[in-house]
Amino acid sequence: MNEEHFAPHEDLELDLLLEALFRHYHYDFRGYSRGSLHRRLARAQQRHGCESLSQLQHLALRDQAVFADLMGFLTIQVSEMFRDPAYFRALREQVIPHLKTYPSLKVWIAGCANGEEFYSLAILFREEGLEDRTIFYCTDISPAALQKAEAGIYGLDRIAQFSENHRLAGGRASLSDYYTAAYGAAVFDKSLRRRAVFAEHNLASDSVFAEAQLISSRNVLIYFDRALQDRALGLFGESLVRGGFLGLGSKETLRFSRYSDAFADFDDHEKIYRRNLVDLKGLDHAA
Repeated sequence: MNEEHFAPHEDLELDLLLEALFRHYHYDFRGYSRGSLHRRLARAQQRHGCESLSQLQHLALRDQAVFADLMGFLTIQVSEMFRDPAYFRALREQVIPHLKTYPSLKVWIAGCANGEEFYSLAILFREEGLEDRTIFYCTDISPAALQKAEAGIYGLDRIAQFSENHRLAGGRASLSDYYTAAYGAAVFDKSLRRRAVFAEHNLASDSVFAEAQLISSRNVLIYFDRALQDRALGLFGESLVRGGFLGLGSKETLRFSRYSDAFADFDDHEKIYRRNLVDLKGLDHAA
């Protein structure tokens, strides 16, 4: 993977902007991948007519609306339901049989974005008879994304892809059984949210809040630098019960993490891992 280089003054302005957002709004993006941040903030500069990140910082600190818009650039909200259907098929066929042995379940969708991943898991768990014993914790750094996730409304132009993904993931019914179409949108059944908790959570600064049997955090780590990836994986390792499952995105891996020894490969191709008995404190001290 090629490392991107930016002019020293651009890196300095980025540091100052991120520090200002953290100190003023308490949102911490300092551990995010710098190349990705530069690209996204360049688009934000264009949107707000700023010639530099310093100008953008000036606006964001003084105008709450600009900051709210900036959050949309800094957080990634691109997903689809049953994205990577083979991952959900692997959950259905390989992980669910293990989860059925627990009397109650907690599932953490870390970085739930606009909710597509949550509704995919809620439907899968309903189809597999696990919904009534499960609590879904849906967290994201973006309040706007959480509002969309809780609303569960998606454009009808996306439903054909969602339906095809659901079918390829081994869906046991038609996806249309779970939503009502009206006025160009699909509104997903509110009963799917009956067992869900939506809450702000920042993997860069917040702590573990629940003991989970499954954590699904896909295409989140790719936007973090190595130190923040390690922090997030440490949180996941701390949150998972022994034998619990962790699902990552197709381009993400544990291989270079200080916490890699705390997980065993379960389905390497679909990036599903299982928490083992290794004590995280020992890995902290070894680093």
